[in-house]
Amino acid sequence: MIELAGIIILGILAQWVAWKLKIPAILPLILIGLLVGPIAAAYLSEDGSKWIEPIWNGEKGLFPGDSLYYFVSLAISIILFEGGLTLKRNEIKNVGPVITKLITLGSAITFFGSGIVAHYTFGLGWDLSFLFAGLIIVTGPTVITPILRNIPLKRDVSTVLKWEGILIDPIGALVSVLVFEFISVGGGGGFTKIALIEFGKILLFGTTFGFTFAHALAYAVNKKLIPHYLLNVVSLSTVLLVFVASDVFAHESGLLAVVVMGMVLGNGKLKNIKELLYFKESLSVLLISILFILLAANINMKDLMLLYNWKTVTLFSIVVFVIRPVAVFASTMNSKLKLNEKLFISWVGPRGIVAAGIASLFGSKLLKEGVEGAEYITPLVFMIVLGTVLLNATTARLFAKMVGVFLNSSDAILIVGASSPARLIAAYLRDKGKRIVLIDSNKYFIEKATEEGLEAITVNIYDDNLSDNIELNDVGYLIAITGSDAVNNHAIANFSKDFGEHGAFKIASSIESENATEEQRKRFFTPKDDFINLSEAFREKPGINEIVINSEEEYLKILGVLIKEEKSIPLFIEKDNGIYLIAEFEKQEVEKKDLVLSYLGKEMDFKEK
Repeated sequence: MIELAGIIILGILAQWVAWKLKIPAILPLILIGLLVGPIAAAYLSEDGSKWIEPIWNGEKGLFPGDSLYYFVSLAISIILFEGGLTLKRNEIKNVGPVITKLITLGSAITFFGSGIVAHYTFGLGWDLSFLFAGLIIVTGPTVITPILRNIPLKRDVSTVLKWEGILIDPIGALVSVLVFEFISVGGGGGFTKIALIEFGKILLFGTTFGFTFAHALAYAVNKKLIPHYLLNVVSLSTVLLVFVASDVFAHESGLLAVVVMGMVLGNGKLKNIKELLYFKESLSVLLISILFILLAANINMKDLMLLYNWKTVTLFSIVVFVIRPVAVFASTMNSKLKLNEKLFISWVGPRGIVAAGIASLFGSKLLKEGVEGAEYITPLVFMIVLGTVLLNATTARLFAKMVGVFLNSSDAILIVGASSPARLIAAYLRDKGKRIVLIDSNKYFIEKATEEGLEAITVNIYDDNLSDNIELNDVGYLIAITGSDAVNNHAIANFSKDFGEHGAFKIASSIESENATEEQRKRFFTPKDDFINLSEAFREKPGINEIVINSEEEYLKILGVLIKEEKSIPLFIEKDNGIYLIAEFEKQEVEKKDLVLSYLGKEMDFKEK
């Protein structure tokens, strides 16, 4: 009981430490597992036993017999299902040819290159060599996101790395499952007729069960045949049912079935999909925390000693410093990415949770089947996972500066709200050369913004953790201009630290516009107007006017007129190649002349004023 409670406590503590230090959680989890497992047995325990023994050895242990294998199987099925839920069809279309090539051509180069190197370096059979290669194809968003979260990069670079990790996770899992099946049913003897038949059965039953049960669950949820309070637990039990049932009909087809099920549900018209996803994410965090401490603790020191030689360094170096760059450069050929951007993408390729989890699962199964060389699979993959995570977590920021992809100035603008006035303002700033991102929970507003050529994301700021979106790590300005005071205040209070490095501003409420102090007005989007005034000015004339100002006297006069005028709202000052909000410009220690003032609404004749 103490050991089980200790694993959960240590796992969640490791997750918190990873969040606090902004590193991938897999790093402290595996290190804790190695500490309480093989390291404790070799150096810390008086009787030579592990502090946490995952498998019952006759005296102590958490899981008797094959129970650990069953737990690992079920846990990975849930983790892969959650990964499948996040894989959207439209994202594959939107991320462009570079990412499409990375997950196809790049995966093929990694697969064949790593397999050949493993074969000639460690002398593994071709089947095990390609199983190892299939396992290390994956990068994974759970390790990419923490590494890149605090590195300001061009959007193209962060997008490539983010979506490569998301899209390649299930692909690597499927490749590994299929290679493993060839080994199992062929007995390591090659692609026999029986192996091909079993391979076909996996594809048939895995896709059939996944597709069928996904539609059945979606139908039951949408028709409200399942009460709301049972939605998550019914979904969980259905995932486990699909995994086990598919496995009964075709051995090892369960992993394929749950990935297919997740992909179908994630791309279907399932109500409560976000609620289901949040539940599965929380469950995955708990399972990952337990799983990787157990898996690392289950490794024996003699397994680690298998890697204590020059072959390990050779394999790691070729995989990371040769095969990865070759795959990236081949996939990005004739793309718009620059040489330094390709170099950075080549450098950042940490392997993650799916690789380590499936390696432990398949490694233990092949050992039981007596496959020669199977003892190398788990430690080799763990070596690649730990090595790449450590390398990238410690050097990615420095390497970004060395090759010149590190953005010294975060000057993109995040606008909360995508109403008609907000879209007009966003388009104006975009035309001035600024990167603008609009977010809103109103899907119609987001669709209109996209149609108008604006970058827009559907987000509920109360539910979504925007700071996890590495595509926004070049944002330095936050502007909240929705019709809801609560939303505007929430955005400023919760996201100013992450996205308001150079300034965070909001549209004033009707009460604030009348009673605000001078200090409060410095945070307002416009000097005195609320959202109603903004909307009325937009209706008066849905366009932004500009006037050239040559003297400070003229500036003060025109600004005073616009502040008094209800249907014309001053917005920006453009001076010396910079563009500022009024409140921001007032703080600048520059002469208030030789500038351009822009305003929304009715066109004014200032000569008559």
